[in-house]
Amino acid sequence: MFVLIVRKDFAPESGPSAPVPTTKQSILVAALALAVGLEAAAAQDADLDDGGNLDLPEISVTANLVETPLSQVGSAVTVITGEELREQQIKFVSEALRQVPGLAVSRTGPLGQLTQVRIRGSEGNQTKVFIDGIPVNDPAAGSEFDFAHLLADDIERIEVLRGPQSALYGSDAVGGVINVVTRRGEGRTRAAARVEGGSFGTLNGNASVSGGTDRYNFIASASGFQTEGISVASTRLGNKEKDGYGNGTVFAKAGYNLTDTFDLSAVVRYTTSRSDLDAETFYPQYGHTGPVDALQDVKGEQFFTRAQARLLLLDGHWEQIAGFAYTDQDRTYRDLDPRMVTSTYDGERARFDYQSTFFFDTPQFLDASHAATFAVEHDEDKAISKNVWSSFEKSIGTTGFVGQYQVSLFEDLSLTGSIRRDDNELFKDSTTYRATAAYFLKESGTKLRGSYGTGVKNPTLFELYGYTNNYRGNPNLKPERGEGWDIGIDQQIFGGGILDITYFSQRITDLITGAGQTSINLPGSSKIDGVELGLSVSPITNLTLRASYTYMNGEDADGRTLVRRPKNLASIDVSYILLDDRAQLNLSVDYVSKQKDWVYSADYNERYIVDLNAYTLVNLAASYQINDGLQLYGRLENILDEKYYEVWGYGTLGFGGYAGVRLTF
Repeated sequence: MFVLIVRKDFAPESGPSAPVPTTKQSILVAALALAVGLEAAAAQDADLDDGGNLDLPEISVTANLVETPLSQVGSAVTVITGEELREQQIKFVSEALRQVPGLAVSRTGPLGQLTQVRIRGSEGNQTKVFIDGIPVNDPAAGSEFDFAHLLADDIERIEVLRGPQSALYGSDAVGGVINVVTRRGEGRTRAAARVEGGSFGTLNGNASVSGGTDRYNFIASASGFQTEGISVASTRLGNKEKDGYGNGTVFAKAGYNLTDTFDLSAVVRYTTSRSDLDAETFYPQYGHTGPVDALQDVKGEQFFTRAQARLLLLDGHWEQIAGFAYTDQDRTYRDLDPRMVTSTYDGERARFDYQSTFFFDTPQFLDASHAATFAVEHDEDKAISKNVWSSFEKSIGTTGFVGQYQVSLFEDLSLTGSIRRDDNELFKDSTTYRATAAYFLKESGTKLRGSYGTGVKNPTLFELYGYTNNYRGNPNLKPERGEGWDIGIDQQIFGGGILDITYFSQRITDLITGAGQTSINLPGSSKIDGVELGLSVSPITNLTLRASYTYMNGEDADGRTLVRRPKNLASIDVSYILLDDRAQLNLSVDYVSKQKDWVYSADYNERYIVDLNAYTLVNLAASYQINDGLQLYGRLENILDEKYYEVWGYGTLGFGGYAGVRLTF
């Protein structure tokens, strides 16, 4: 068992000399070496598997704090498997999230630029994000997680839980939760590698080693992504300079069962990135600001780690989990001509958590199964901001107490109730709650479900105390509050498929929004209503069809349409296996309807709404398995060569082609 808790001492500077390793990098090398050493020592005892991938049952690990069969989950939840990611050759998690009902993705330019995800019309910082149980929302970036740098390599499962979830997960979960789970090692030790190249000077690859037995499991992985890119500021505005992006990610994950009832596990993940940037200027012909070519960049580091112990008592009826997680996310913004640092941001979070769940049955009373959970979490968040105008360093501590009760009656009806109390050092203590119900009719394969929940989103440290040339913090901001409900039906259809339909309604009170050069709480409530459809079916042998559609209507308290929330979102993904299961074709189509966006006056004291046109993206992927250890693959992206904006004035990738090879040993 190893626990990795370190802080960054210094960041390597770019230049002709070799970079000096940071403390984080040295620790990560040691972690990877430890995982490889564990593999070498135990390889002879490992068992063969069917391909080295974790085959999870149909459960949710996010909806109710403990593993719950999907048939008993009353909330709206979508599961994306690692197999689906590989079929579509998806390289960034944000691209997969575009296909989830109720989710809108906005990227401020090409790859490597700020990428926001909004669930059911909520703001990007109202989405709680976990990676391997680590809460990764950045205290120094508006308590939001930037999906720009999260690569899809070695991911086994992504769960998206929609609707207010603060009763389970506290602040930041007003819109919902995204939980990313990486795979764990299984079977005899195996090594895998891939390399890929293509349009826009893009080169990327991954290498991993993994294995496991009933006693232990491990995986160590390294990924790299590099592209010359396109201009961040759209070429349609006359900008021509290419803006590149680079990403290097390593992670190690291991678990060990000391006894049949006590196990230890740990994970560590480190990402370093550099993104070229462009600046903002005033375009007289449009009457508002927009991006323009500039010699600027941002260097970033993300360090995530978690260690936990799990104990089962009373013949497995009492489960206890204790863990510690730590995150450190740094960003350094620079002007490159002349070279100078203009601002830095450092967000840190340390979390201690304990969860206790008691499982018991009452067969003589309603033939019921019960699960009672108590959890306590303590977070210490810190944000450090330094720029040429000012600097601040602020910290905040929060302790949350959670109680949840689940009951399944007659194997058909499942009910859940949750309540949470958050004690906060800066704001008034808050209480949130949630209730869900699911009724499963086995004969028809029908699940009826519904949920209601409340949420809270505390003002971010930057909203309270931030200061730049065009922003002044407002220490009088109040927490945002939300409530939402949904009802839905999941219907099993031919070919083992599922059709799901959901109607949802959400309200957010005291929504924090920009006003001039500061932030304010909007009076009244913003409202978002909509319908979500999902389909997964195999109508014939070797053919799989997945589709989703969302209609969403979001307005603020004054009746104005919320920005970057398209009313209509749709996606179709078709996968076909042929040539004796050696080849696979995949076609995906994503549609985004018209939407609104913000732009600003020259002095940033006023902002205006502009319209963004609808667009459709079509991608085609193919792979061929030459033998058990060698696969060739390739894909075409944006086949229609759409010209579009996700954020006004920021460039998007046109038609591109990519090809690669994957090896397994």
